[in-house]
Amino acid sequence: MKNKIKTADEAVKDINDGAVIMVGGFMACGTPEILIDALVKKDVKNLTIICNDAGVPGRGVGKLLSNGQIKTLIASHVGLNPEVALRMNTDVEEDKLECILIPQGTLAERIRAGGAGLGGFLTPTGVGTIVAEGKQVINVQGRDYLLEEPLRAEFALIRGSVTDKFGNTIYNGTTRTFNPMMATAADHVIVGACEVVEVGEIDPNNVVTSGIFVDSIVGGEKSWEI
Repeated sequence: MKNKIKTADEAVKDINDGAVIMVGGFMACGTPEILIDALVKKDVKNLTIICNDAGVPGRGVGKLLSNGQIKTLIASHVGLNPEVALRMNTDVEEDKLECILIPQGTLAERIRAGGAGLGGFLTPTGVGTIVAEGKQVINVQGRDYLLEEPLRAEFALIRGSVTDKFGNTIYNGTTRTFNPMMATAADHVIVGACEVVEVGEIDPNNVVTSGIFVDSIVGGEKSWEI
């Protein structure tokens, strides 16, 4: 069996400037902080980050934002991090942030479609609004739908509560968030785990993310606290 256990620095060593990265979590709950910290330490720039939200100042992807590493943010909610608006409206070109807001259900389904190898899906959400700009409208049985295209990334940084050494992962409560679907929609998946156990210690009936989706495992993630 391939050894997937790495340090945080080793796990992110192939993430370079301009990378497209999915990050699990919502309001930093379910976000792998040790992997975010390693990216901040590496100081890669011009990242495209796909996540449910912008984190909060000092937590989650908010750390990448504060460090000026995000060029494009694709998310469903940014209201808890005031730095998003500041960077969107700055006159300093190198600090300027492009923020693409997507309705939360549509974002989740676009990621799921990317993981499932689908060409997209139809949704009535956004028809007749600015969300529809530039998108194909398809009428099915008399109702208009938007064609939403799949989302994929080069890397996914996810957070597991317990992961075995093959990468089989379970999640505690709402820390699950977008983590399972992101694990299917990226070329290289890194798990920051609270606890790493031997293969066979997790009941197969409880596995949410199969180890076949996981490329690297980093232990030492702390239990989430408000």
